[in-house]
Amino acid sequence: MKLDPFERVNDTPFACSREDLLHARGAPLRAARNGIGLNEMDYGDVVFRFQDCGRLEEITLQAEVLVIGNVAVPFAHLAGFVRAHDPHAFERARFLVSPGFGLAFDPSEPFWVTALARHCLPEWKRLG
Repeated sequence: MKLDPFERVNDTPFACSREDLLHARGAPLRAARNGIGLNEMDYGDVVFRFQDCGRLEEITLQAEVLVIGNVAVPFAHLAGFVRAHDPHAFERARFLVSPGFGLAFDPSEPFWVTALARHCLPEWKRLG
């Protein structure tokens, strides 16, 4: 997984619309509303979550290695890396959330990593 925090994941920019995604990837394997009110487009290897207004919130995919800039971090070392390099990192609902790197993940659930849009960080902070 190549992450440009808050900008893009691999080749998908956070400015991507649902229609852009349908044009680029076709119909998802599954499309549904999740338990927190986001509209999911599940392609099996990646899940995109949108607000009702169409704004992309999250992109989740498996990442055995996360590449940020010139740094490659294996998932097994991601929690330590985030804690060492993001002083604003916090935990919510078993997830380690990094505002600095724009990601959230459950260290006990390899290898799923969720890249976050900047505007959704306050929602993660409000989670109990």
